[in-house]
Amino acid sequence: MQQLLRGADEIIPQHELEAKLSTGKPLEVKAGFDPTAPDLHLGHTVLINKLRQFQTLGHNVTFLIGDFTGLIGDPTGKSATRPPLTESEIKKNAITYKEQVFKILDPDLTTVRFNSEWMSKMTSADMIRLAAKHTVARMLERDDFNKRYSAQQPIAIHEFLYPLVQGYDSVALESDIELGGTDQKFNLLVGRELQKSYGKSQQAILTVPILEGLDGVQKMSKSLGNYIGITDRPNDMFGKLMSVSDDLMWRYFELLSFRTAAEVDGFAKDIEAGANPRDIKFLLCEEIITRFHSAEDAIDAKQDFIQRFQKNAIPDDILDVEISLGDGMQIGLLTKEAGLCSSSSEGMRMVKQGAVKINGEKVNDPRALIEEGEPFVLQVGKRKFAKIVPQ
Repeated sequence: MQQLLRGADEIIPQHELEAKLSTGKPLEVKAGFDPTAPDLHLGHTVLINKLRQFQTLGHNVTFLIGDFTGLIGDPTGKSATRPPLTESEIKKNAITYKEQVFKILDPDLTTVRFNSEWMSKMTSADMIRLAAKHTVARMLERDDFNKRYSAQQPIAIHEFLYPLVQGYDSVALESDIELGGTDQKFNLLVGRELQKSYGKSQQAILTVPILEGLDGVQKMSKSLGNYIGITDRPNDMFGKLMSVSDDLMWRYFELLSFRTAAEVDGFAKDIEAGANPRDIKFLLCEEIITRFHSAEDAIDAKQDFIQRFQKNAIPDDILDVEISLGDGMQIGLLTKEAGLCSSSSEGMRMVKQGAVKINGEKVNDPRALIEEGEPFVLQVGKRKFAKIVPQ
């Protein structure tokens, strides 16, 4: 039980989960994922890691792909009606989900299901009967619906169907335990209620925290650009993980690492005793990259990181960027034209911070004009490079 509690946010109700586990029988454990994007990121794996723990304890794990719920569009946390995905988008994304999830779960011990298996067979009359199981008042208890209703923002009728369909998945699969993020708590509870309505044994619920992205503030999200994809190249993955703050590193250890709590506590004591946090972060990077690539890739990525960023070396694999410098281009504009900064003003700020270099030499004047000449390497920060080829 202690292993399952690690990294969990809430168990509803805990005494029921303990009772189910005490029987010694394999339990039916499920978690659903809507294939809304083609790739999984480390934020998704917090939940998948917890599935893996149940799997290693001998329970039956179902990885449920919400190809039907994806057609509705999950309204969770949305301030406006969300456009649903097309069937072709969902099918394409679902294929990559199946491939990627087995980087964590044992394919021989995992059941992959699609909720279209039962939902597509429902008649309109069946859907009406399902809708009769819940009230509008209960739906409006949900925080995001309540806020939108109070602000007189539209709520489409089909959005009310989403929690019902997700909840019915638990009825169809007769799940004993359902896992989900903290933002899915309302939907998970609907599953419990629907199981009772259909005369089924009610599932226990285990929620896991939402992993913060690289910025340490907002949840990890591809749309926010603060994510680490599990298909990212080893070197990119290593660099992104190393950019995580020393404080956030412990959150990543708690939610992403398979190391024991005692080991992680030992790392914290090592830092208190004078160890460099960078070296502890190296261990996290190596573990994650080994999981999604290989131990050899992890070693190579570490060596590349040390050579590239610790020794301030210029990498060999940077892209050539052809730019016409004319009679001279201001350094801020050049960083923008090279794709290293989002704007000239950002480039000038980076110069003032001492973060812009040409051929390894720091540029000190934010208004410096860069003239035509031989190709040179432009660098912004520790990780952004471009080889400028004057036209």
